[in-house]
Amino acid sequence: MTLIPCQREAFDIPEDIAYLNCAYQSPLSRKVVAAGEGAIKDKSHPWDTLAADFFTHPDKARGLFSRIIGGDADGVAVIPSVSYGIAAAAKNLPINKGEEILVLQDQFPSNVNSWRRLAEEKSASVRTLSRSSSTPHNGPAWTEVLLESISDQTAIVALPQCHWVDGAMVDLHAVSANARAHGAALVLDLTQSLGALPFDASAVQPDFAIAASYKWLMGPYAIGFMWVHPKWRNGTPLEESWIGRKGAEDFARLVDYQDEYDKGSRRFDMGERAQLQLMPMAIAAMEQLLDWGIDSIAETLAAKTETIAARVRDLGFRALPVGTRAGHYLGLSHDTDLPEGLVQSLTQHNVYVSVRGSSVRVTPHVYTSADDIERLIVALAQELGSE
Repeated sequence: MTLIPCQREAFDIPEDIAYLNCAYQSPLSRKVVAAGEGAIKDKSHPWDTLAADFFTHPDKARGLFSRIIGGDADGVAVIPSVSYGIAAAAKNLPINKGEEILVLQDQFPSNVNSWRRLAEEKSASVRTLSRSSSTPHNGPAWTEVLLESISDQTAIVALPQCHWVDGAMVDLHAVSANARAHGAALVLDLTQSLGALPFDASAVQPDFAIAASYKWLMGPYAIGFMWVHPKWRNGTPLEESWIGRKGAEDFARLVDYQDEYDKGSRRFDMGERAQLQLMPMAIAAMEQLLDWGIDSIAETLAAKTETIAARVRDLGFRALPVGTRAGHYLGLSHDTDLPEGLVQSLTQHNVYVSVRGSSVRVTPHVYTSADDIERLIVALAQELGSE
């Protein structure tokens, strides 16, 4: 495995822009933009759109996503958002009165809101786990807290692979084994890791694993994918679309209403799953990721965040140590209160990061250059009065 050289030329990012905010949303590569432009142009000639396009493109995307997530293609459903996938999981997973759903403190709302509704409907509860009552960099790791908290009263464990605030990792292999031992389901929102961290659904065995396309999968907004464990593939979808039924390829016989669903997880597909303009973009993005190699992406981004973490130490910033945070993710806390409006001030230097909770979130990608890192350091020093 080797580090990927800077891929700036693959993106339309001006040299004076330091975009270190991939966890917010990724830029589209030139290849993805071209795929989208071509798809939009195709819509101007609908007479050239083949009926097969409604099926071949989604199935090509299933195959690509299955390679990234480490599961079978028949287990992949096409969805518009994480909240859609989580709602599908909540619709199908059993929970009894008095049981609990475990989530992490400050977890992203898409993987919380459906569980709160489900708990209310079933007279169950959502229990929010915390590492520490002090700063996010203190207290035990999430894995330790989870392993201590999962019990026979736990019906569902709803998690990310890494926390969206500071990149803190969860050992999903250990948590999954513990959850199964207690009969609990595991539902994962992998939006902040899939495409930048290796993941193997065949080893972790989640019940549902979901990811939006527009962050680390480097694709467009409003499309995503969900891998469903075989034991739930006969479940109830959120929508009863025509295209999710057996024999839908035969347009002439669609009025011969079919009760039987198509194979695998296709019943969970969103309506209008073909997404004729977005799907080619998602396909081009996943092809590019697989061409670079997920392991190589992970190693390359870890090297970049380590460089940044070392450079900002003298400015009073600290991050979770390597091994407890995701390599592509850098959540920086400061010894003192951060200046108000820091993110807005940094944009005046053409430096783009996020603040989530008490962390300055710095998330580079393969387009990030040494000049980008230098621009970040200089801008932080100026805004903190450290020059």
